[in-house]
Amino acid sequence: MPFSTYALGRLQLPNRIVMAPMTRSRAYVEGVPSTLTALYYAQRASAGLIVSEGVQPSHAGKGYMNTPGLHTDEQVAGWREVTDAVHAAGGRIFAQIMHSGRIGHPDNTGALPIGPSAVRADGQIYTPSGLQDYPEPLELSTAEVETTVQDFADAAARAIDAGFDGVEIHGANGYLIHQFLSQNANLRDDRYGGSVENRIRFAVEVTRAVVDRIGADRVGIRLSPGNGAQDLVEDDMHEVYPALVSALAESDLVYLHLIASPSDELNETIRKAWPTALIVNDPSIADPPARLAHWLERGADLVSFGASFLANPDLPVRLRLGAELNQPDFATAFGGDHRGYTDYPALALHSV
Repeated sequence: MPFSTYALGRLQLPNRIVMAPMTRSRAYVEGVPSTLTALYYAQRASAGLIVSEGVQPSHAGKGYMNTPGLHTDEQVAGWREVTDAVHAAGGRIFAQIMHSGRIGHPDNTGALPIGPSAVRADGQIYTPSGLQDYPEPLELSTAEVETTVQDFADAAARAIDAGFDGVEIHGANGYLIHQFLSQNANLRDDRYGGSVENRIRFAVEVTRAVVDRIGADRVGIRLSPGNGAQDLVEDDMHEVYPALVSALAESDLVYLHLIASPSDELNETIRKAWPTALIVNDPSIADPPARLAHWLERGADLVSFGASFLANPDLPVRLRLGAELNQPDFATAFGGDHRGYTDYPALALHSV
């Protein structure tokens, strides 16, 4: 089953193995991906589907150093080189649209980060001057929230112009959409805060705007229930996520990319409620063959891997053959040159 084909919207995937989005911080010039980035993704084209690193929909959506965008013509042209290389190698690739929200620093962007409320995250971020504490973000006005919704839709349209097969909306891991869902980062008293219905509103509006712009069969979303990343609290995840998944299901998205929650009950509830493809990523199961078998047996349609794809450009081939896996070098994961990026050895680069 892991190596059977799967129809995902307008795409026919050759296997059930997905490359998860991973920040690599190598867009050094105005957020434009490089020729090296094109090689990196093309090397991994045997994945059933590639989901790109997080790509900011606007300058205000940038949090980290040297991350790529989809809000200028130069960025679109850079991504076109990437998507052309992936397609030439027989692959399929979605762009993950990621707004960092309150996770950022003026030294990285020239301005204070923005968020649902003026609540500072506890933690630090890398800047050109080294690690620094997160600053207190600026609270988005109601009108600015509405503008940000359109930023996602504009970035989705640019992704299609750049040759991507679709987009994944990043609603996970403590970034802007996830911040709106949380209890401690979102203290708003307008229609985007307070009740569960209000806190899920931003995620739903972003999704509908993106679907309206590029079509539901080109749109997925990533969620991470109960994930405390970036200092978020979600004690009410059993209320928030069933409501959110139910609302998102109305848009008929091509997939939901779920980072497995700590609650088996919630994971099962989401699987039963979600009407289209479910991709599961479960970092608690480190062994790729075990993760693949576990989640396919439990109803996932596809299973995603991050670090394993970082170190194994031909991961599907290796899993099919039972071959030994390269181990990732996390010291070279963020920034740098080709080392730890395009120099991991492959057994083969053909599709499975």
